[in-house]
Amino acid sequence: MPSIVLSLRTAGHLARNGSKPHTLLRTFASSARRSEINKVYSSAEEAVSDVKGDSTLLCGGFGLCGVPDTLINAVKNKPSIKGLTAVSNNAGIVGSGLGLLLESKQVKKMIASYVGENKVFEKMYLTGEIELELTPQGTLAERCRAGGAGIPAFFTPAAFGTIVQTGELPTIHNSDGSVAQYSTPRDVKVFDGKSYVMEEAIKGDYAFIKAWKADKLGNLMFRFAAQNFNGAMARNAKVTIVEAEHIVEVGEIDPASVHVPGIYVDRVIQATEPKNIEKIVNAKDPAEALNSLGSGDAASKRERIVRRAAKEFKNGMYANLGIGMPMMAPAFVDESVEVQLQSENGILGLGAYPQKGQEDPDLINAGKETVTLRPGASVFGSDESFAMIRAGRIHMTMLGAMQVSARGDLANFAMPGKIKGMGGAMDLVSNPEKTRVVVTMEHTDKKGGPKIMKMCEFPLTGKACVSRIITELAVFDVDFTTGLTLIEHAEGVTVEEIKSKTEAPFKVSESLQVMQQ
Repeated sequence: MPSIVLSLRTAGHLARNGSKPHTLLRTFASSARRSEINKVYSSAEEAVSDVKGDSTLLCGGFGLCGVPDTLINAVKNKPSIKGLTAVSNNAGIVGSGLGLLLESKQVKKMIASYVGENKVFEKMYLTGEIELELTPQGTLAERCRAGGAGIPAFFTPAAFGTIVQTGELPTIHNSDGSVAQYSTPRDVKVFDGKSYVMEEAIKGDYAFIKAWKADKLGNLMFRFAAQNFNGAMARNAKVTIVEAEHIVEVGEIDPASVHVPGIYVDRVIQATEPKNIEKIVNAKDPAEALNSLGSGDAASKRERIVRRAAKEFKNGMYANLGIGMPMMAPAFVDESVEVQLQSENGILGLGAYPQKGQEDPDLINAGKETVTLRPGASVFGSDESFAMIRAGRIHMTMLGAMQVSARGDLANFAMPGKIKGMGGAMDLVSNPEKTRVVVTMEHTDKKGGPKIMKMCEFPLTGKACVSRIITELAVFDVDFTTGLTLIEHAEGVTVEEIKSKTEAPFKVSESLQVMQQ
């Protein structure tokens, strides 16, 4: 009704100033149409009816959180849509998410940061059935954001000195597993004495987005960690198609709560698929938590590492933790120490695991595990999450490793014959001048071989980035120029034993002490 009143007022004004009747009608019709913008489609099938094969499809989601399953299923039911280049943080799992389009052979290429536990995808990649362009998670988020912002390329510190930068990542295999094609080397430029890698923006033909709320104008609101890649991708594509849990009236979403303005959105449909959780993890007291470290001698070693790692947290610190032992360390932090935990999928103020029955599919950490939020927490998209990471706003990142070199090089994402992806690790270690990198790991591998090496044998996650190494035997400080210094040893462990299990040479601190617990 307000728009009609406005139109009549406008028509009266024009008539008084001598406008002709047909001008009045056009003015009225134009004003009325403004109030009739409606981007809501009746079904997913209708919304994807003109999606073409051999297109670039951006697909929001992280793990199974914020994944547009309704739209993915609609494409799966249209086998004529094939030859897709799918861009997503990961490729879903077997039987869910983008995993469905991989199984139906509708995707010819994936651009992702993490393959994860999708064995179907891994097999297809290693036998030449699909092309894979692995890219660091923060770089992927920024490539999507840049593509939507009209920026053709940018420079990032992430991945300098790794096989991403040098172009040694296999992208296509032959059927016998041999490499048919490698990635493209990246240009490097030095700014203020530091090397940066040039990455090109990704431009999407279509974007499939999952929102919590949408109105018929296309304004979107996300819920908790379900924002992840959805916001950056929604702004990118030529055609953005959104499935929303709730389609609301215009005005129901507070203007200050609109995460994506409707100008970026072309179509909206009602989500019909249930939300899934990849890894349900519930709260445990410290004693129960330690049970997950295993049993016997192995559990004892890991407990020693975790308890020592807890001493690294300082009051007021912002920290990012990798999966496994680092995630357990906060349980042993003294109560007088308050730390804000960041999760790269878009959470600051990460809380404990939820009680049984209180799991929320929109609240997961970077390991896809169910979590809670602490009072005062904030949530945001993956592009903003990695902006704060690359800028050095995170004081410390603690993560595991396969190998660390004498000069602090880190290898923790790839082994020969296996593929998982680097996830966010390359970004997390890209600013060691501002973000302290602490590695927690067992001192030797399963065969008893050393993991602290003169030079890493596995592909690097980052060069000269690790500041401290904590194992069950020792704690080392790392100088990127002079090498390792042993500063602590476990009770009952001699320097000679540590030397016998460490390939890299090291100095012994004059103030060497027994490991803190």
